[in-house]
Amino acid sequence: MPFAIYVLSLAIFCMTTSEFMVAGMMNTLAAEFGVTVSAVGYLITAFSAGMVVGGPLLTAALLNTPRKKAFITLIAVFFVGQLLGAVAESYALMMVSRIITGIASSAAFGVSISISASLVDENTRGRAVSIIFGGLMIATVLGTPAATWAAEAYGWRFSFWAVAILVLLSGMTALRLIPVLSTPEPTSLRHELKSFRNRGLWAAYLTSFLIIGATFAAFSYFAPIFTDLTGFSAASVPLLFVVYGAATVVGNLITGRLADRYMMPLLTIGLILLSVALLAFAIGAHEPAVVIAAVIVIGLAGVPMNPPMVTRVIRAGGSGLMVNTIHTAIVTFGVVIGSSVGGLAISAGYGLVAPLWIGLILALAGVISLLPFLLGFSRSKVVEIK
Repeated sequence: MPFAIYVLSLAIFCMTTSEFMVAGMMNTLAAEFGVTVSAVGYLITAFSAGMVVGGPLLTAALLNTPRKKAFITLIAVFFVGQLLGAVAESYALMMVSRIITGIASSAAFGVSISISASLVDENTRGRAVSIIFGGLMIATVLGTPAATWAAEAYGWRFSFWAVAILVLLSGMTALRLIPVLSTPEPTSLRHELKSFRNRGLWAAYLTSFLIIGATFAAFSYFAPIFTDLTGFSAASVPLLFVVYGAATVVGNLITGRLADRYMMPLLTIGLILLSVALLAFAIGAHEPAVVIAAVIVIGLAGVPMNPPMVTRVIRAGGSGLMVNTIHTAIVTFGVVIGSSVGGLAISAGYGLVAPLWIGLILALAGVISLLPFLLGFSRSKVVEIK
């Protein structure tokens, strides 16, 4: 793997840490800005909304920009947004910061995948993508907990400044180490959108949405399920999240190695395992051994499906900026829908186990979404980009 791939991964690590670290400092930020904890939760929603809506719009503006220059530009935009958060004296300014960083993050994912596809041959694209998404996995295991710890030890602004400096360093490293790629052929948004006429691409998007939606319907409510249903102590919850995070890292290493050769088998097996784990979790939520096993399998078969998911999207629609940024937006939308529907089910009185059943329904829908491809009905519709 070219070292530049690891530089891209570092940038994604910084951006993902920024996305989730607010969750670990909700009470502190609520006291700082004089708002409710639920209002601080909207800061996370704002980041996701920026990724879903703003990311594709910013990508459209960068279509004819050389990929390296586009990436550096996005690093600069993200840095400005993170800097605004570090110096924010009001809730409104912090909200602006989150929207800017969310927009830049979404576009950066798409550009990173496009650059990685240009740096490696077709048979190693899945592995390259797994390294980039490794930054996301490590951010959930190490980055977010480290930011939370630093916020408690040195204040929340320290964490924001630390991420800002780290993303600046990743940008400077990228400027030096990412090779100058050939300038993309002049194109228009209308031409770029032609890729979206491919039914195989939309089928790939749908499966990605369902996998991530199923995973985050459950993951978003792990903590209360662990303590209120399973009976784990509050002190053991961080350890359980570390176990889950370690499983995602291991799963990502496995799928990254195999995605190029076994794309569809990985997606099929992953969705079946995810369905079985969610079913076992829902039925055995009061049994610690069952819960631990289910959490490990969800970690292995949920988010680590990203390499085969991205490989499928690239084969169906190419490695263009819009194709990959829209994929990032759809995956983020899956996070929002999965967690939101799970929360609505709890609010409706169905209990903490309800998100697990929601996740199971989405995972089973994901299996069904693969059936046309597996049975050969849609293969003629999929145009593989060589």
